[in-house]
This record gives sequence, structure tokens and C-alpha cells, in this order.
Amino acid sequence: MTTHEFFVDMTCEGCSGAVTRVLKKLDVKFDIDLPNKKVFIESDKDTDVLLETLKKTGKTVTYIGPK
Repeated sequence: MTTHEFFVDMTCEGCSGAVTRVLKKLDVKFDIDLPNKKVFIESDKDTDVLLETLKKTGKTVTYIGPK
């Protein structure tokens, strides 16, 4: 299982809530670091799938790389 690190432009609890909602549908383990605007996703799914899912929040998303 690989842990992927993403930058997501989150500014509040509502933003992290949106991230939580879309990731729960994927059934992956994840951790949100709101102060640093990072999301860590533990998954074997393709990076593009994770990226597209995070983009559904309407936030700016950047894939940083495996952790």
C-alpha cells in the first residue's frame, strides 16, 4: 500500500469536509493536514484516480508524490 501526498488548497473545516466526503466514496485510508493544506492517501489506486477525485471538491489540487 502506497501513501500519496497531495497539496489541496483548503482554508477551513468546510474545505476539509468536502475532501472527506469525496474520499470516503473511494474507500481509502486518508489523513488531512489542514494547516499545511496537505492530504495523505493510503491506496493502491492509480494516482490519476485519486487526483481526479480530489478535484471534484473544486479546490486546486497538486500531486506532490509518494511519502
